[in-house]
Amino acid sequence: MYRPDTRTRISCMKQGDQQRIRMSMKVKKRVALDAKAVKARAYTLKANERSNAPFELLGIIDFTQFGGTLKINGTLHGLSPGLHGFHVHDKGDIGDGCKAAGAHFNPTNKSHGAPTDFERHVGDLGNIEASEAGVAHISIEDSLVSLHGPYSIIGRTIVVHERADDLGRGNTEASRTTGDSGARVACGIIGIVN
Repeated sequence: MYRPDTRTRISCMKQGDQQRIRMSMKVKKRVALDAKAVKARAYTLKANERSNAPFELLGIIDFTQFGGTLKINGTLHGLSPGLHGFHVHDKGDIGDGCKAAGAHFNPTNKSHGAPTDFERHVGDLGNIEASEAGVAHISIEDSLVSLHGPYSIIGRTIVVHERADDLGRGNTEASRTTGDSGARVACGIIGIVN
């Protein structure tokens, strides 16, 4: 099995009155995937709808693949207290207040659900909880989402939503597609790290 050896770079650039963030991934060469863990990282930024506003780093989320299990760990600051929907979205684009990331990553064309449900999007990771101080410590293990193969999340976007994900249990169209978790408050592109 092979994976691309990728370098990830985040840079900010000023163009007139606009500040833009650019993340580029350069595939240098293909290397054999050995028994060691595969690792990825997302620098998670506050959703920013104004193109001239500076980007604010809320935290870092690490993804580590051990065989068939993906471990997701990190800490985010600056969230409102309580539960927040936590999903992998289809596109690797954090523009337009994270809306450019598209819909939940759903290559199996299923309805939204909980991470433990058979009927779920690949990108459905449930909820994270922020303390009264606005800090969320993330520790998730999932056996559907992956860093390689058809369910790979490399180059996609991790998104934190404003409200709790109802895990598809509501009786609305929003529940069946997004968990009715509201607006996107933070996001980051997932890229391979050494």
